[in-house]
Amino acid sequence: MSKESSGRAPNAPSPAQDAGLQAQRTALSWSRTGLAIFANALLALRSGWINREVPITTLALALLIAAGAVMAYGAWRRKHMLSGAESIAASALPVAAVGIIALVACVTGMASLLTSL
Repeated sequence: MSKESSGRAPNAPSPAQDAGLQAQRTALSWSRTGLAIFANALLALRSGWINREVPITTLALALLIAAGAVMAYGAWRRKHMLSGAESIAASALPVAAVGIIALVACVTGMASLLTSL
């Protein structure tokens, strides 16, 4: 294809590959999400530990592990995107899992607040 028919320069990256900072932005967004879950988990862990609430403490520990998994996935995704892999779209499973983890983090945070009243 010539430049006129495709609308891009002959050596321009394909639309599937981003020559910009998409990999860094994606990794940062996964890291921010992981850190937010981590902070929520620490607060819930503190509340559960102080109030001797075993369910909240257990959920907080699970959230700590989930936060580490989210950050590890973000680091893997960044490496995958920077390697020039053809597919850059995230699969639905990690995105759905993070949504569920975030929901659990919110419920755990609310439960820890209610038990400390």
